[in-house]
Amino acid sequence: MNPPSETLAAAPLPPGLPLVVDLDGTLTRTDTLHESLLLLLKQHPLLVLLVPLWLLKGKAHLKAELARRVVPDAAHLPYDEGLLAYLRAEHARGRRLVLATAADRRVADAVAQHLGLFERVHASEGGVNLRGARKLASLRSSLGADFHYAGNERDDLAVWRECAGSVVVNAPGGVVRAAQALGRPVQVFQGPRARARTWLKAVRVHQWAKNLLLFVPLLAAHRVREPALLVHAALAFASFSLCASSVYVLNDLLDLEADRQHPSKCRRPFACGLLPLKVGLVLAPLLLVAGFGIALAWLPREFVLLLCAYYAVTLAYSFYLKQVMVLDVLVLAGLYTVRILGGALAVGVRTSSWLFSFSMFLFLSLALVKRLSEVRRLRMSKQEVAHGRGYFAGDLEQLGQLGTSSGYLAVLVLALYISSEEVRRLYDHPERLWLLCPVMLYWVSRVWLLAHRGEVNEDPLVFALRDKVSYAVGLAATLVILLAA
Repeated sequence: MNPPSETLAAAPLPPGLPLVVDLDGTLTRTDTLHESLLLLLKQHPLLVLLVPLWLLKGKAHLKAELARRVVPDAAHLPYDEGLLAYLRAEHARGRRLVLATAADRRVADAVAQHLGLFERVHASEGGVNLRGARKLASLRSSLGADFHYAGNERDDLAVWRECAGSVVVNAPGGVVRAAQALGRPVQVFQGPRARARTWLKAVRVHQWAKNLLLFVPLLAAHRVREPALLVHAALAFASFSLCASSVYVLNDLLDLEADRQHPSKCRRPFACGLLPLKVGLVLAPLLLVAGFGIALAWLPREFVLLLCAYYAVTLAYSFYLKQVMVLDVLVLAGLYTVRILGGALAVGVRTSSWLFSFSMFLFLSLALVKRLSEVRRLRMSKQEVAHGRGYFAGDLEQLGQLGTSSGYLAVLVLALYISSEEVRRLYDHPERLWLLCPVMLYWVSRVWLLAHRGEVNEDPLVFALRDKVSYAVGLAATLVILLAA
């Protein structure tokens, strides 16, 4: 669902005049040029290298080259719902509506055809970028000076100065005041703005909880009381978190269309238009540089190499691997396990192979919970194929079997570890660790029963962070380990 705008200020506009509507930032809470660039990156990544050459021939040429290859799906663009409702009401009253945009003709026509509101479309074509004065000249040649114009940025003042009335949509305060100072009737639509919470949601700070796995090697080796090692683990946590957020931002930019069709992901800041796409295009590399900067400055070379491998695999996942059934969940489980290895490399502590075996099976089970939730929602909506995924609605039962089996195998590995010589060296009362097995069996079984009921969020981590029983299970497991030590 796109965030709606509301009318904040209005003056009576002369009736009967055509209303001309801008596209990027006005009718939609996004820029279709940026949408097209991201589509090209996702579908034809090598062609992105040609973008600077296209731009040298002018912005209109760049837009035309992009539109020849990719056109954003007009049905799933984040339209400003408040303005769109107003336009539909005006259209129902018989008012003439015209779409005038600097976007390429093919993009503009796709939007006009989808909405079915506009009697005419003015757009960039033939090497002419229809913006500012050029847009005004095109409109005056067909409409004269008797029209109203809806826009959102300072460049639109060139049109507002010459038209009969202004509609200002989601514009900065300075632009609104400049439009009002022209002395013509002005109607203002203002939607919600990005807040601090929006930015935190964009970088998915809640997902940083996964990176607490970097501290596991210290805990498992009983060396958590050594300050120097704790500092290194904290630096590794910060480095991994920033790199992971870079991937999350890039993934959201590449998954715009799929997210907009999803019942909950459609509220992500880039998908719904709360944050401009250009912000994401700057934010992703900045987060990446910050994450690697920490690693290069303070952490061992082996950790830096692992971080490079982690980023490469997550990029491959974003571009392709998440579309391959089974391989996608194996990669997700592997990325969790890599965090444990990263913690070991950061602090220079040897980690048992038992820990890696346990984590691989446990995280595979949790990754399958995520896929089962998606497939269950697919079945409930009576769809057959998951968009951008390799799963069908009929895979629900098989995913459940695979996931529960993997979860129980994790408990089996734990039981074998408790019986090993390694445990006897680390714990004074290793027999007490057997209490961990029923605790884990309870938690895994409960998660899977709730997943089948549709009560688990698609991300099991989010579920665990909000689930009081999961906190109780974690506390019980901690007490058992302390009693054993």
